[in-house]
Amino acid sequence: MGFYYRKSVNVGPFRVNLGKSGIGYSVGTRGFRTGLSSRGRRYTTFSLPGTGIGYRTSRRAAGCMVLLTMAGLLFTALASLAVWR
Repeated sequence: MGFYYRKSVNVGPFRVNLGKSGIGYSVGTRGFRTGLSSRGRRYTTFSLPGTGIGYRTSRRAAGCMVLLTMAGLLFTALASLAVWR
């Protein structure tokens, strides 16, 4: 595995990512973020904050799979909240 360098600068909901391959940016909050990588690839990320569980996809393939993933993540979050109460 090769070496890598990455530095992120947050400005509100915006994030600028500086790395060996160039500059990328993203916008969003905890649990949802969309952006453009330093290599020019568009992406969307969904996650359950604090769990390490998430899903990342390209924007072109984001149709039905993203909706199903969001529903699954929401169901999992609600189920885990119900268990802790």
